[in-house]
Amino acid sequence: MVYTLPGIRLNTLPSISHSGADRRSTVAASSSTNLSLLLRKTSLTRKFIAGRSESQSFIVGATEKVLDNSSSTEQLEALDEDSEHSKINLDEEQVDEINEKDFVASPVLVEDIAAMEEVDLVSLFDIDKESEEIRKLSIPPPGKGERIYEIDPLLSNHREHLEYRYSHYKKIREAIDKYEGGLEAFSRGYEKLGFTRSKTGITYREWAPGAKSASLIGDFNNWNPNADVMTRNEFGVWEIFLPNNVDDSSPIPHGSRVKIRMDTPSGIKDSIPAWIKFSVQAPGEIPYNGIYYDPPQEEKYVFQHPRPKKPKSLRIYEAHVGMSSTEPMINTYANFRDDVLPRIKKLGYNAVQIMAIQEHSYYASFGYHVTNFFAPSSRCGTPDDLKSMIDKAHELGLVVLMDIVHSHSSNNTLDGLNMFDGTDSQYFHSGERGYHWMWDSRLFNYGHWEVLRYLLSNARWWLDEYKFDGFRFDGVTSMMYTHHGLQVAFTGNYSEYFGLTTDVDAVVYLMLVNDLIHGLFPQAISIGEDVSGMPTFCIPVQDGGVGFDYRLHMAVADKWIELLKLRDEDWKMGDIIHTLTNRRWSEKCVCYAESHDQALVGDKTIAFWLMDKDMYEFMALDRPSTPLIDRGIALHKMIRLITMGLGGEGYLNFMGNEFGHPEWIDFPRADQRLPDGRFIPGNGNSFDKCRRRFDLGDADYLRYHGLQEFDQAMQHLEEAHNFMTSGHQYISRKHEGEKVIIFEREDLVFVFNFHWYNSYSDYRVGCLHPGKYKIALDSDDSLFGGFDRLDHKAEFFTFEGNHDNRPRSFMVYAPARTAVVYKLITDVVDPTPLGQHHVSLPDADVA
Repeated sequence: MVYTLPGIRLNTLPSISHSGADRRSTVAASSSTNLSLLLRKTSLTRKFIAGRSESQSFIVGATEKVLDNSSSTEQLEALDEDSEHSKINLDEEQVDEINEKDFVASPVLVEDIAAMEEVDLVSLFDIDKESEEIRKLSIPPPGKGERIYEIDPLLSNHREHLEYRYSHYKKIREAIDKYEGGLEAFSRGYEKLGFTRSKTGITYREWAPGAKSASLIGDFNNWNPNADVMTRNEFGVWEIFLPNNVDDSSPIPHGSRVKIRMDTPSGIKDSIPAWIKFSVQAPGEIPYNGIYYDPPQEEKYVFQHPRPKKPKSLRIYEAHVGMSSTEPMINTYANFRDDVLPRIKKLGYNAVQIMAIQEHSYYASFGYHVTNFFAPSSRCGTPDDLKSMIDKAHELGLVVLMDIVHSHSSNNTLDGLNMFDGTDSQYFHSGERGYHWMWDSRLFNYGHWEVLRYLLSNARWWLDEYKFDGFRFDGVTSMMYTHHGLQVAFTGNYSEYFGLTTDVDAVVYLMLVNDLIHGLFPQAISIGEDVSGMPTFCIPVQDGGVGFDYRLHMAVADKWIELLKLRDEDWKMGDIIHTLTNRRWSEKCVCYAESHDQALVGDKTIAFWLMDKDMYEFMALDRPSTPLIDRGIALHKMIRLITMGLGGEGYLNFMGNEFGHPEWIDFPRADQRLPDGRFIPGNGNSFDKCRRRFDLGDADYLRYHGLQEFDQAMQHLEEAHNFMTSGHQYISRKHEGEKVIIFEREDLVFVFNFHWYNSYSDYRVGCLHPGKYKIALDSDDSLFGGFDRLDHKAEFFTFEGNHDNRPRSFMVYAPARTAVVYKLITDVVDPTPLGQHHVSLPDADVA
């Protein structure tokens, strides 16, 4: 189907199946919800949408004091300045002490694993009834919030701050329950604000307390500001009702352009509605236009496939739809659905994390300067195209995570929220506090009631309407601290996390949004991008934590770049182990060797650090390799495997990096002259470096193919053994002279030899389980671009006797720059004494 907007032609895919009724129609609420609604009607009939437009803070009750961030921090007494180092910061002696004990070293508690297994058994709602069923759910009330002190006794030294934080959270929950009918109802702000359709017409509401007058304009009324003038209530909400046409058709045609014209303190301005569901930039125009998106029922995409169950181990493929084509173009949701999703599934990943979904006027912002928070990016297609893409992912068994941006907003005043009602303080902090100088963007005021409604409803919208399975929250460190983590080195001292620089309002918002996510969508996943290592970050809100499921383990990628700048001789095995395992007990992490950050122009991917310009000339198998290429291919595989093996309970890879993508990412851009006179050259608006050359990884005559095959084998090994979430982890060896690392995950033994030329025959490997071992994964396999120095038919039998603090061991050949994973085949102890096992060796070693 093709439909046309004035000057715009948009394509959408044919609807696979249709529903005979509006699947988003309101259903009868449960008795508890009816009671909440009754309470709202009797106690707050005059307070429409609980706004308090005249204040940047909000009122908990008539007799309660105003809660704002300044008072929340100033009331805290000076905290103890004694150095208290977090459990996340273990020195190497402590790591050695830990490794001398045989214990469950994975930061997954036993009860967490049991809970994960229980989740797998939970039956899901029928996808066509999910929204109705979710409305009937009630989000559990706040708990005592005290289990954090059992998990980490050091937190007791900061109990005053943490108790204040939790009491602040509880007061907001109580206020939402009292004035809004609960968090479930509060998070459906999109059913009150923005455009809402009824049988008799369309209602449009907009919160713009700073505006003096407002009118709805668009194609439907020839942009006449006098045709549809809006009225304002006492809380700054503007409203208009447009009755159906005489033929009972919609007063605003589907696909037509709309804006709100306001007389503001900054002058007359036309803005895209803040709650708009779709916006488009017409060819040849700079500003975007809001689009009234309400296709006929028979053209709406209807979801067919249930959500996949939450996986025990997250293996995330980070992707950007627009740059996912092999051609220099902006790719579409439909092409991503048909071409890229099957690739992700084949590679063995179980989750896809989609970047740049929320509409952003500036393409080169990578989607992080959001202008329209409820609208999917129109560059890649329509909202229904996106729904079809997500449904296909679910059909393939892939969890779909959205890279959501609630940490800041675009500075754009034409298309976004900035200066929406002519003031700088509507959605954001005013003045310097509301501006992020490094990102050139606006910062939300999380202490404002309507900001909470807007952001919580935004999270709910993407989960409910589009069936996303969770979020990766961007820039959380910037949210949680008034210094935004800029020019601050976190050392692990607890005073850095629980002091006057902590933005309590922002932390409480994160607690609320995690309440919402997990309360209404129990299978949903929340990941926070936090570089600070804040304690309690991944502890449930009921226990006093912030409530995330995972923290991004961002230090690992930085460590690899640091090491790649050194000679191989200077790599410290203990340093690698320390970085990979240095994380908080019981708080899960998603690790990665590199993400999209390292792929951007101005930075380097791991493959580029390793092989540099040789990648352009020596990656064909019919041409001789070079020492740089051989080293690069070997270390590229080893770095990824050890990161997955020890770095966390989840793993992330940015698309194309699995095969060592040779190009950086450079968005199309024109030459630019800055106000200070400086000239910044562009790239001729070229898309050549804004794509992914998947054809290189698929070409079996190129060395990229071996890297891709290894990554696929690595993912499938984890799928078979779930070693990232294994209850058993033991690091038995990290030898600096030999450059060898050995560790166990469940019934697997990982052996890494990082030495650049030393290979070790009859090398003794300590292990826990007795029996027979065989090679499960070999980075030196010729299929993966290796030298085939190991015999994959060989069997390795254990013998009794302590070695590296393990009760038994077996003998292997450990070639230089090779990682090998050995799998336990039987649990039968082999009685053969030491020295009588034969290990096949190659005729010649390759240095």
